[in-house]
Amino acid sequence: MKLADVRARAFAMPLNAPSYPPGPYRYADREHFVIAYRTDRDRLRAIVPEPLVPAGDLVELEFVRSPDSTGFGPYIRCGQRIPVVLHGEPGIFVHAMYLDNGAPISGGREIWGFPQLLAKPALYTESEVLVGTLHAGSQLCAVGSMGYKHASLEAEPVLASLAMPNYLVKIIPHVDGSARVCELVRYAYKDVTLRGAWSGPAALQLFDHVMANVARLPVLEVRGATHFVADLTLGLGEVVLDYLASAADDAVS
Repeated sequence: MKLADVRARAFAMPLNAPSYPPGPYRYADREHFVIAYRTDRDRLRAIVPEPLVPAGDLVELEFVRSPDSTGFGPYIRCGQRIPVVLHGEPGIFVHAMYLDNGAPISGGREIWGFPQLLAKPALYTESEVLVGTLHAGSQLCAVGSMGYKHASLEAEPVLASLAMPNYLVKIIPHVDGSARVCELVRYAYKDVTLRGAWSGPAALQLFDHVMANVARLPVLEVRGATHFVADLTLGLGEVVLDYLASAADDAVS
């Protein structure tokens, strides 16, 4: 293989058998179950990286079932999202994610910097209750439940939440183990079609685990839950801040 061929084909790993195609990526009938809860403010401050600032004391635990996504296939994920502010603009910091499929784990980490680990999330309906669970191996790490479609929601607030900028910290190590890339990345959902949205009473329990430690942000009070289905496109990202360049500038100054 010629040098030019390597450069032309080098968009994902492995070079000769990329685990996902080039984006952007379209999702159809993607189902979201989001539980908002209050947590410890000091723990939030210790987790959220500058220049982002926590918007309060809320965290969202989200279960998402993606039955049809281009390039990645079907998968389920569970994640923790933290409402933040950057230069006066509200957004979401994606703190942790747990998936059951290797391709979106690879793509999410390599392209955007999603903090994704392999685990066993689930989202299903059990009689009159919507249930989301997260297992790491055999260990239960989270269980959320919500009354199934108790009340319909207006589309505007849900669409506004999906239009918010989302932030990630993308880290790629050098071959010597040091950080070669360390960036604050922003992305957004595009071309959203909302199929339906509902609310209902909800409950949430989190359990300590050494790797999938969602209980690091403990539940003080459940503030509400949303269940919705949408078609959307996961847009590609942009770099907001290069932490390594910022560190070099600080050293010079």
